[in-house]
Amino acid sequence: MVHVQPGASRNQIVGLHSDALKLKLTAPPLEGRANKACIEFLAESLNVPKSSFEIVTGQSSRLKRIRITCPPAQSVRLRKRLAELVAAYPGSPPG
Repeated sequence: MVHVQPGASRNQIVGLHSDALKLKLTAPPLEGRANKACIEFLAESLNVPKSSFEIVTGQSSRLKRIRITCPPAQSVRLRKRLAELVAAYPGSPPG
């Protein structure tokens, strides 16, 4: 799960919001721009092609369920990278 805060001053991961990864994004919540920015930011942060991401639920909500399609060997690396990103922010529980 990802919790998106659109209209921020810069794109960044800020830790966890409940059990969701919290992102601040500069894009406004209009015409799918925040959704597009969410996918682009996650793809860049995780070094995974944008085509591997799909917003499964929450297209018009701050809380989104995102599917990342990748080979099993890459999923281990992605989980590790996500844990590193979350752990880098104060208030986030250890991986």
